[in-house]
Amino acid sequence: MEIEKKVWGKYFQEILEGKKKFELRLSDFECSEGDILVLREWNPETKEYTGRVVEKKVGYVLKTKDLKFWNKEDIDKYGYQVIEFE
Repeated sequence: MEIEKKVWGKYFQEILEGKKKFELRLSDFECSEGDILVLREWNPETKEYTGRVVEKKVGYVLKTKDLKFWNKEDIDKYGYQVIEFE
């Protein structure tokens, strides 16, 4: 399945250069291993697409809603971070 999403310019460029190898998204859509993310560069100031597009195959998908590793107070205090392995 192909899934189209907006990506702000700074992050789009990092994906294009191969530096950013993950996405953190609200889990308001279905996404599975093997799907294709069609990432379209979005300018939040003009509220328009720039015309640049990159496609990335989805690898591992982790949904955090069901993870109960931390309590709410620690999450509110520290938030989350996503760590990429190389």
